[in-house]
Amino acid sequence: MEQSLVLTRSRAPARIIAVLLGVAFVTLAAQISIPLPGTPVPMTLQPLAVLLVGGMLGSRLGAATMVLYIALGAAGLPVFTPTVPLVGIARLMGPTGGYLLAYPVAAFATGALVRDGKSWTRLALGVLAGLALIHLGGLAQLMIITGNVSIAARFGTIPFLLGDFLKLGIAVLVLRHTITPLRARL
Repeated sequence: MEQSLVLTRSRAPARIIAVLLGVAFVTLAAQISIPLPGTPVPMTLQPLAVLLVGGMLGSRLGAATMVLYIALGAAGLPVFTPTVPLVGIARLMGPTGGYLLAYPVAAFATGALVRDGKSWTRLALGVLAGLALIHLGGLAQLMIITGNVSIAARFGTIPFLLGDFLKLGIAVLVLRHTITPLRARL
């Protein structure tokens, strides 16, 4: 019993550093933002970063990283995409809020499903599930704002499908080589 407590304590600094690096990674990915005509939702690398963080850190640490990221943004720190004019908690109520609020769930699901990264099928399904959860969150928020599922899909899902399939492929390739060594240290 004592041995497991010592092991857990010795990994705590590594886990804290991993969470902070994950927040920094998603923040950097948010800065790469391309406004698209006809939609209030910009194209960013955030979904890719969320999937990578969830896959690399695992379900609990991945979700905790995203909760911290959202909390920092809601507090007004400049971690969210700069092309959306809302600041702080108002961002969570705006057109991109559903995506942001889905990040912890997506990171958790991705981390839980990809496990050790040895199975290409598990990797692909885990990343696809995480991406689908992000889209569902965004679609739900846009549906609330617009009152119409068709308009919400036109604003927040359809313009992003091609890019998101590319992000899915990148995430699978990166996670295939990073999950096992990284998770072994956490």
